[in-house]
Amino acid sequence: MTLHTDDPAMTDDPFLWLEDIYGERQLDWVRAENALTEAALVTPDFGIRERGILEVLDSTDRIPMVGKHGDFYYNFWRDAAHRQGIWRRTTWESYASDDPQWELLLDVDALSAAEGTDWVWGGALFLRPADGEAHERVLVVLSPDGGDAARYREFDLGTLAFVDGGFDIPAAKSRITWAGPDTLYVGTDFGPGSMTSSSYPRTVRTLQRGGTLDDADEYFGVDEDHMMALVLHDSTPGFVRDVAVDTIDFYTRRTYLRRDGSWQLIEVPEDASISLHREWLIVRPRTDWTVDGSTHAAGSLLVIGFEAFLAGGRSFATVFAPDASTSLQSWSWTRDYLLLNLLRDVSSEIRILDPAQGWAAELLDACPPLHSVDAYAVDDEDDDAGNDYWLIATGFLTPSTLYRGTIGGDHTAVKSSPSYFDEDRYAVEQHFAVSDDGTRVPYFQIAAKNLVLDGGNPTLLSGYGGFEHSMTPAYSGVIGRGWLDRVTDDGRAGVYVLANIRGGGEYGPAWHRAALHADRHRAYEDFAAIAEDLVQRGVTAPALLGCTGRSNGGLLVGNMLTAYPHLFGAVSCGVPLLDMRRYTKLSAGYSWIAEYGDPDKPEEWEYVRTFSPYHLLRDDVAYPKTLIWTATSDDRVGPVQARKMAARMKDLGVGNVWFHEALEGGHAGAADNRQAARMHAMSFEFLWRALTGSL
Repeated sequence: MTLHTDDPAMTDDPFLWLEDIYGERQLDWVRAENALTEAALVTPDFGIRERGILEVLDSTDRIPMVGKHGDFYYNFWRDAAHRQGIWRRTTWESYASDDPQWELLLDVDALSAAEGTDWVWGGALFLRPADGEAHERVLVVLSPDGGDAARYREFDLGTLAFVDGGFDIPAAKSRITWAGPDTLYVGTDFGPGSMTSSSYPRTVRTLQRGGTLDDADEYFGVDEDHMMALVLHDSTPGFVRDVAVDTIDFYTRRTYLRRDGSWQLIEVPEDASISLHREWLIVRPRTDWTVDGSTHAAGSLLVIGFEAFLAGGRSFATVFAPDASTSLQSWSWTRDYLLLNLLRDVSSEIRILDPAQGWAAELLDACPPLHSVDAYAVDDEDDDAGNDYWLIATGFLTPSTLYRGTIGGDHTAVKSSPSYFDEDRYAVEQHFAVSDDGTRVPYFQIAAKNLVLDGGNPTLLSGYGGFEHSMTPAYSGVIGRGWLDRVTDDGRAGVYVLANIRGGGEYGPAWHRAALHADRHRAYEDFAAIAEDLVQRGVTAPALLGCTGRSNGGLLVGNMLTAYPHLFGAVSCGVPLLDMRRYTKLSAGYSWIAEYGDPDKPEEWEYVRTFSPYHLLRDDVAYPKTLIWTATSDDRVGPVQARKMAARMKDLGVGNVWFHEALEGGHAGAADNRQAARMHAMSFEFLWRALTGSL
């Protein structure tokens, strides 16, 4: 049957059956589609390129990033010999050497083999030790399939074993924090009614050692239609406190302090981000906030003494105020200073603020243009290194380097990533396209230095444009080997383009808000304007231009497919949202209403339908070649939207559509480096062959 979309709600959707994620009939359909796609793409040459990408991901020369806890530096590591990974630690002297000696803490491959479950590492939560003592206990977080649902298990750093009879929280979308050596605050699936409509914990309970989840007392709870309940325990000496967060949606929340046996609301705007650091309350409003006779701009950073605030004071110090080109991305406290990571026209800038000098600021001179540099504290409680910071510098053609410095002193390189392709052949440029409403939208272009502007270059345009997430310069051996180093028969190298469209956070909250709800089309107009600019500048032509995106970026390129098919020759659409009529009913979709709108409200469906690719498909349109890929175990977006989109396109008679679903891997699309290499290689192979005419 050929589907038509006269009824945009599609209440008679014949592909609803594909929403049964683990049904045998549904998985048979997946396996059949996988076989068709692999038959088309997995050739001997594909295997060579896949191995090249895997070599990057498994490289033992890449930087082992660490986190400091006490005297040790902890790292989780995957490579060819450790497919699922090892958790390990070392000392600073060893880490700073050319050949660090690591103490093995947990071998996830061996654990998986012993327990018959392919565990995927999710991190570790450290219990603060008693004064003068070493860290002894952690909660190890492990996912059974790479999804968001994870198991929390107590681990002893002395015996290097899971604690017999210790805390063990079954796999769920949990939020857990230590409340003391024998107590956890647990938000998890306690049974019917304990999870929100967004599939996250609705209640937080106090779990004592030896107790059960069923017997744990409720400590904090939120309404079912809110996104999530969370309780955090701040164990900082002198500032021990409990803070609860009622996350209403992605951008609004109420935060409470536990005082005198009850929860006291911290009275800031619900759309503001806040944090507590020792005596300070830090507030970042998402919209302009007028308080105590002063108006604080959206995206600014405000600081006040927390006790003074609780007593009614509102005399904030504005330690950062945005301008038209500069936005705050993150901040980090050392013992005596505040580090601000900024973007100025999508290039990094770092400021060091001194609260003892009235928040006097100075620039950290370590940020070359068109690069990304992030600074954050090493360990603000360390007696000797409290004002030390890590600095990570990277660029499209600059392998990442990790530095360590001390505020007021120098920083020195500690580790550097190797080169994975011939960066000297290429150049990075920043350009600005003009969107339909006149907004200048930046984008980065990475291309051969001898690029000929005659429209003949295979070009890949990537973007995201949502959730205030910024797309910044970063070195990628995967992109270098998978795209830039490929050459056509007539000697043309691949061109890679990264878009900084509205909906992201490159210019702060206003840049994000400009593409929310009914204004979502602005993100897509921005992306289309960049595509048109690439053609107008002679970089490429529509038949040679491909686009790619994942998750919200999958929704972005899904709209390129359906609303701008004339601009592209190929589309690679990964772990995507596509059915915006039912997205709130699928996996964690309900939590994104604040970003997109509520399709169950008729007045909001009127605009949501305009960017729902599943409903925009027509049987009289020539669509570009399309690969839609996902993962069965993705419990955030879920695989069903990708399945239904591919099925519907094929039902409409679209001949150039391929589908692939990894049978494990979660929202990342891969649970280990081998699967990640296959995912990347398949997308690049499809795009290259589709654009160069060999598919």
